[in-house]
Amino acid sequence: MSAPSAGSGATPPPSGPGDPGHVATAGLSLWPFRGLRYVPERVGTLAAVTSPPYDVVDPHRRLSLETADPHNVVRLILPRPEPDDTGERADRDTRYRHAARLLESWLREGVLAPDPRPALYVYEQRTAADSPTGELLQRGLIGALAVSGREGAVVLPHEDVMPRPVADRVGLMRTTRANLEPLLLTYRGKGPAAAVIERTVLGEPLLTTTTSDGTRHRLWAVTDPVELAEVSRDLATCRALIADGHHRWEMYLRLQREHRHLPFSPWDRGMVLLVDTARYPLRVRAIHRVLYRLPLRRALEALTVCEDGWRVSELSGDLNAALAALDEAKRAGGNAFVLTGGDGVRRLLTGPGEALLDTTVAKDRPEEWRHLDATVLHATLLEHVWQVPDGPDDIGYLHAAAAAEREAARTGGTAVLLHPVDEGVVRRLAEQGVTMPRKSTSFGPKPASGLVLRSLELG
Repeated sequence: MSAPSAGSGATPPPSGPGDPGHVATAGLSLWPFRGLRYVPERVGTLAAVTSPPYDVVDPHRRLSLETADPHNVVRLILPRPEPDDTGERADRDTRYRHAARLLESWLREGVLAPDPRPALYVYEQRTAADSPTGELLQRGLIGALAVSGREGAVVLPHEDVMPRPVADRVGLMRTTRANLEPLLLTYRGKGPAAAVIERTVLGEPLLTTTTSDGTRHRLWAVTDPVELAEVSRDLATCRALIADGHHRWEMYLRLQREHRHLPFSPWDRGMVLLVDTARYPLRVRAIHRVLYRLPLRRALEALTVCEDGWRVSELSGDLNAALAALDEAKRAGGNAFVLTGGDGVRRLLTGPGEALLDTTVAKDRPEEWRHLDATVLHATLLEHVWQVPDGPDDIGYLHAAAAAEREAARTGGTAVLLHPVDEGVVRRLAEQGVTMPRKSTSFGPKPASGLVLRSLELG
């Protein structure tokens, strides 16, 4: 990545042994960049042009975002296929080219504009006690992070990825030549970076907006060379856990490999939000499964035949009561799931016996990994008991339990509701180089997309 010019007013942090090449640094290396931001006078409101991350936008939400403002960032992160000159539906490449053309036109028209100086951005999310998510305050740093693989042990993934979403994100970034939304990473700092953040939020923000979920978002720029150096020294002692964005991190890695022939490459860095969870702990939620082609009746019959230590009991009350029963079962130890066809009838599934785990779950991993609910669900239930293929036509992933129930009812399938994994478990496994089954966790709050973008054309 090319360094800011001497006249830019900002000096990049000291580079580590891997900058600007392709060797991992000893710790995190976060550089300032000239963010692309919406020009308030050219859009309805800043809230109307933001979006949740691409992978949590369902079709209904996508449509509402598109109609909220013609310049909503969802049109870039989830571009619509457009008919070509022959009237045929566009292929994936045309979708990506459409996003690139949109980005170019919004820059040309002044809807988006680059900040005058490279900066690290302090980002704050705040919700009130009476909001749907409850009271929350989170602050972190948005910057361009040096990209390194697992061998560097600097950025730790904790989940496996699926090839199709990675290929989709690679195609979009390759064509737009931009980081359209930040990944969410956590770290544990020594204090100086946090001190810079706390001093920065005492000043006037670059922007303030409140989204429809009641979250207030604020953004500040850090451009002072002394403060940038403070942050750099602190982060150089740290490593990060990928909280949200595994597929996009794999996208960064793949595109970095594609551009290895460039000695100073903007593809060596990717835009992230770094949150110090020692000060601002994230919330960890479960991601639920919907088995589209497995009706609940057949799922229960297979468990009855299996006779391997499974126990099924019918639950009374509403969805909240079922999730409370799931929480109680987890506190008692062992694996537990809620099964439902979305008809209001829910069952608690606990087990299995150790004998079944020994025959179905790999033994070359830590015991903590072997007993994860997601591990047992995929290795034992899906593969062995229910024989459900691991593909998008058979398994759906939903972040909200109510949405999973609705999808099960719509498709005639089975919703499997899971309990959240403790962040400490996630970090311990990641530090051992062990990844969890994909879509095992949902960390939040997730950063809003559209508040700041990074163009690789700006260096």
